[in-house]
Amino acid sequence: MHMIGPLHVDRRNVGASAALPLALVHGWGMNLAVFDALRAALPGTESWAIDLPGHGLSPWNPSRADFDSQVDAVRAALPARCVLLGWSLGGQIALEIARRDPARVAALVLVSSTPRFAQSADWPHGMNAGELEAFSSLVDQDWRQTLSDFVWLQLRGSRNAAATQQRVEDALATHGAPHPDALGADLDLLGTLDLRPQVPSITQPALLIAGQNDRVTPPGATRWIAEALPDARYAEIARAGPASFVSHTDEFVDLVRPFLVAQGAAP
Repeated sequence: MHMIGPLHVDRRNVGASAALPLALVHGWGMNLAVFDALRAALPGTESWAIDLPGHGLSPWNPSRADFDSQVDAVRAALPARCVLLGWSLGGQIALEIARRDPARVAALVLVSSTPRFAQSADWPHGMNAGELEAFSSLVDQDWRQTLSDFVWLQLRGSRNAAATQQRVEDALATHGAPHPDALGADLDLLGTLDLRPQVPSITQPALLIAGQNDRVTPPGATRWIAEALPDARYAEIARAGPASFVSHTDEFVDLVRPFLVAQGAAP
């Protein structure tokens, strides 16, 4: 186990080339093992995958559950300079780190990301308050079953959905299930966080990737970030859900590799 501060970090191909490392931050309820297929498809790239607090092998500390504390913990676990890939909740954390510490983040890859998970009068790209409340209640009642159902919701309608679900659930089973309290605390964050005012001030080059069939983070939310950032490109993978780097790894790598090369993060 390699701990950097309070977080577990898995580093691969360290020093394999002079390229910038790629750092990866997962989404709600998952852990760093969900990136295994993507990292295997980028064998020449140094990568640092991070378990969020209370996920995988990172311990849970309820006194450090707020968004700022989680951002600080992930930022401290990053290489001195990197390309930062964030997925879902990890995308929100990546956006905030890029805003606060541009010297550390050379570029961003945001996957099925949104500045705001909850719907509002001026934001149609999310879950409504009733859906969030019902989902939170299900997590409280039976978090294991709810997490399994959530994985299927993310993948339903995607090509090879059943096989992809198995790979995601294998990552949870082999690397560590999330702490139940972490699930609830992060859901509270997702229900209240709104990063829209901050997004236009993030100046790093960014690649935004959405899944056409994403029912959790609608493509419109990811497209909104791409349009609000001053230097961004948007791409959408056909028949993919939010975990496109698992279900459509080849297509995903075809999009990401040229971007990494351009940013000096791939040989």
